[in-house]
Amino acid sequence: MQHIIDRFISYVIIDTESDANSETTPSTTKQWDLAHKLVEELKNIGMQDVTIDDKSYIMATLPSNVEHEVPTIGFISHFDTSPDFCGANIKPQIVPNYDGKDIVLNADKNIVLSPSYFKDLLLYKGQTLITTDGTTLLGADDKAGITEIVTAMEFLINNPEIKHGKIRVGFTPDEEIGRGAHHFDVAKFGADWAYTMDGSQVGELEYENFNAAGAKVTFKGKSVHPGYAKGKMINSMLIANDFINELPHGETPQETKGYEGFFHVHHLTGSIEETVLELIIRDHNKKKFEKRKELIEKITRKINKKFAKQFGEDIVTAEIKDQYYNMKEKVLPVKHIVDIAEKAMKEIGIKPLIKPIRGGTDGSQLSYKGLPCPNIFAGGHNFHGKYEYVPAESMQKAVEVIVKIAELTAIENSARK
Repeated sequence: MQHIIDRFISYVIIDTESDANSETTPSTTKQWDLAHKLVEELKNIGMQDVTIDDKSYIMATLPSNVEHEVPTIGFISHFDTSPDFCGANIKPQIVPNYDGKDIVLNADKNIVLSPSYFKDLLLYKGQTLITTDGTTLLGADDKAGITEIVTAMEFLINNPEIKHGKIRVGFTPDEEIGRGAHHFDVAKFGADWAYTMDGSQVGELEYENFNAAGAKVTFKGKSVHPGYAKGKMINSMLIANDFINELPHGETPQETKGYEGFFHVHHLTGSIEETVLELIIRDHNKKKFEKRKELIEKITRKINKKFAKQFGEDIVTAEIKDQYYNMKEKVLPVKHIVDIAEKAMKEIGIKPLIKPIRGGTDGSQLSYKGLPCPNIFAGGHNFHGKYEYVPAESMQKAVEVIVKIAELTAIENSARK
């Protein structure tokens, strides 16, 4: 297991934070640092057809070692980290034989990872945890997934008695800003189906996710000296506040779970003359998703009507862009690919946790590009922040799942012949 820990740490100490404001792919040049390292590592362990394109998408092949026909399967992870929290100068801390008590991440800043708040910690008593030092995120999302895929391929190469078909692996940039699958060449990848290793807790197996959209709402105003503002000033910040208050109460990320959708206001910047509100819209149900987008437009029209005479033109504009859709529609027709992953987990003693993703992965976009792609746990918790951690044992379990899926795909396909 030390081999997995060492490999994981060698990845997370490389800063690969993506940038939503960049128009390039990858969105940050520093992502190339890990991309080039991964290319060399894939070659060193014995993978074939290792390629990297001009946008840093990496692909590689493990050839089949059976004579009968087997579907080509793939495993995919992303190497960028979220811009939501600092991803530079990561200093991982190793906590062996976790005792179930508070973990002091940073004594100087009094930052503590506590099971009294993060109850999932108690699932891992006696295991080896890898944490942050309290000043950065860790990057287990999704460098744990990359670690697991590389390690599983290395294991299969070193143990040729384990039979498998052709396996393709793919590593992508910019997943955290919603672009990970934008330039992914599905035809070049050439897999019948794939799995993203991008989930959290051990056992997670997901094939349905949110329908997602982003909205940018701009509010105009009129600035007048406050002493003479009666009937003249229009404060765009207050209009933005009215807009937010029109959204359904209780339908926010912190107040919803499971299949419940939400509106999430994540950025608000403004002055009297102009305020810009950014929010995301999420729902598993396609009809409810469309109604949520319609509500944004309805509120916009209501406010414009209210200020039409005073302002003389539209005082609010809303730009809504779809981001990705629920992969369930594309995966259900090939549900056996989920069944194989579920069986793999059961055969190695893992209880599958089949549930909807309260978010999205590259797999949701790839499924709509013709590559059905359920999501499997990578083992990390508390992504995108200083409390992020991953148990080394969870990464080891994910490696075993990958290997078992490869084995079952070959065996079950042979049995159908």
